[in-house]
Amino acid sequence: MSMNPDKTINPEKVPKKVLYSAQEIPAIGMGTFASENYTAEEVAEAVREAIKMGYRHIDCAAVYGNEKEIGKVLKDLFRQNVVQREELWITSKLWNDKHAGKDVIPACKQSIKDLQVGYLDLYLTHWPFPNFHPPGADVSSRDPSAQPYIHENYMKTWRKMEKLVDKGLVRNIGTSNHTIPKMIRLLQDARIKPAANEMELHPHFQQPKLFRFLINNGIQPIGFSPIGSPRRPERDRTEKDTVDIEDPVIVKIAENHGVHPALICLKWAVKRGHIPIPFSVKPDKLYSNLEAVTKDFLSDQEMEEIAQIDKNCRLIKGQVFLWKDNQSWEDLWDPHGRITPP
Repeated sequence: MSMNPDKTINPEKVPKKVLYSAQEIPAIGMGTFASENYTAEEVAEAVREAIKMGYRHIDCAAVYGNEKEIGKVLKDLFRQNVVQREELWITSKLWNDKHAGKDVIPACKQSIKDLQVGYLDLYLTHWPFPNFHPPGADVSSRDPSAQPYIHENYMKTWRKMEKLVDKGLVRNIGTSNHTIPKMIRLLQDARIKPAANEMELHPHFQQPKLFRFLINNGIQPIGFSPIGSPRRPERDRTEKDTVDIEDPVIVKIAENHGVHPALICLKWAVKRGHIPIPFSVKPDKLYSNLEAVTKDFLSDQEMEEIAQIDKNCRLIKGQVFLWKDNQSWEDLWDPHGRITPP
């Protein structure tokens, strides 16, 4: 498989998924969360190269702190006729400190302004909690006003999300980091149901129950950390974490196909039915990631082998969003099949 960064890939060759809204979303996106590893300008320039290469799906968020820089690049690309706005799928996310009813619409408008795109294809609630933390917070950091998930409060946020669709600012709305119990409540009460849920998904954390629940309810799963997030913040690392691209099964399949193990993770995601959101600023990796999903190189037997290596290893645990000092991070994820009480 070629690794030539100078090559481009016809966007029409990239698979697409169809949302319940009947809109098509490219089956791989470029992530823009760089943690503390890259500057906003470096990420924006990587977006420029990715779009020139053939990417049409860019996954952004206000809290990543780089939407203005990405917007400048997008404006350049539109002006140069490299790509038209309607050819791109742009996602952004509502940060936790903007859940109040008065803040949702202004926050969305700010992202649209910063990105210079006119509208968003998908707008997600980044987390189901109003709890937030400063950039670079360590694992012990706690928001003194942190709250548990309170469905009535979340629905006030969701009503404003629905208004964004009514106003034409957003074409689809969705969730991120939701669990089945929270999603059940949302589906019961929503006027406009979520089109997608962005969640951690990789071979060592396949979330089969939530994945099936979403598919059965017409909600598209989107997977962050699709190769296991090797450059995730230190606060999200624990001794028990495993490494997908070092798994013997992934390594063996990669060797059989002559590709890097990371590409097996991405192709598995697309063939399984969710949309991976890998991140890189390196042109050769951007190219190989995009090219991988256009090739048909995983057999049903190999897909089954990967299905058997799930270790239920959540890497992005979210400890900084806890609302009690003595809580386990697992309480954020409704481990008993019901919304964790206050």
